[in-house]
Amino acid sequence: MTTYGYFLASEEQSPSSLVEQARLAQDAGFEALWISDHYHPWNDEQGESPFVWSVIGALSQVCDLPVTTAVTCPTVRINPAIVAQAAATSSLLLDGRFVLGVGSGEALNEHILGSAWPSADVRLEMLEEAVAVMRALFTGEVVSHRGRHYTLDHARLYSCPEKAPPIYVSGFGHKSTSLAARVGDGYVSTSPDKDMVDLYRDQGGTGPAQAGFKVSYGATAQEGRARMHRLWPNHGLPGELAQILPTPEHFEQAASLVSADDATAGVACGPDAGEHVEAFRAYENAGFDEVFVTQVGPTSRDFFAFYRDEVLPELRVS
Repeated sequence: MTTYGYFLASEEQSPSSLVEQARLAQDAGFEALWISDHYHPWNDEQGESPFVWSVIGALSQVCDLPVTTAVTCPTVRINPAIVAQAAATSSLLLDGRFVLGVGSGEALNEHILGSAWPSADVRLEMLEEAVAVMRALFTGEVVSHRGRHYTLDHARLYSCPEKAPPIYVSGFGHKSTSLAARVGDGYVSTSPDKDMVDLYRDQGGTGPAQAGFKVSYGATAQEGRARMHRLWPNHGLPGELAQILPTPEHFEQAASLVSADDATAGVACGPDAGEHVEAFRAYENAGFDEVFVTQVGPTSRDFFAFYRDEVLPELRVS
């Protein structure tokens, strides 16, 4: 049975709006939450980027849904020992309903302290070591570690849940997906790529496969398309640009070349419930166990009512 969740987009929502959306998502019948972890939005038009760990603390007080970070980079901007402490505290506040989703990151968020942005292979190497460090800390024991990328000197998490938070690993290519299968408790993606889900399973991944995507609900398809193109033109950028462009200004320059058709390709825009259902089906057919959707634009009670009344019931009966 597929889990249908809501994706809280930190890049375009204020802290209070994210908390309100979580409450509305639970009331509408969504079963879980994703939340993105960014220092910068992708562009100035999106305009937000609150500290995810503060928001998660607030979420724990307004709803009972499980929460997954989608995804945190525990390698450059924040040391994995600090991420482990944040994840342990989040798990305690959420009574164990917390999953730490991790990935190798983007220069957009990780370059801010002046560190050189490593190559993809080095980033994956760093991520693997970071996962090992965090798992050691989740035992609640004293940890001293001297690795290739990280050093811990007599570190211990005192506020630590009895059961360690699961760690799901993001993967978009063969190397990262294989890493997810090797070291992760689950797999995270944003693409309905059956080949990658199959690779995760073939490489020994047994945990849930999660994915998230965007829709742009509105009174008309034209309204939805215009909003998607205005706020998320980076959706149409190809290749590895999302990992290597360092600033929102660079994304705006690149996205100026993205047409409305490219920005909205594969995105359900407008009020047709069938299109929204089919967007979920693409991920279910690819083998994902948990699928999360986010509405592009300001908090919309109309969106949550639409999903409560027309989309989620259809998903659950067909």
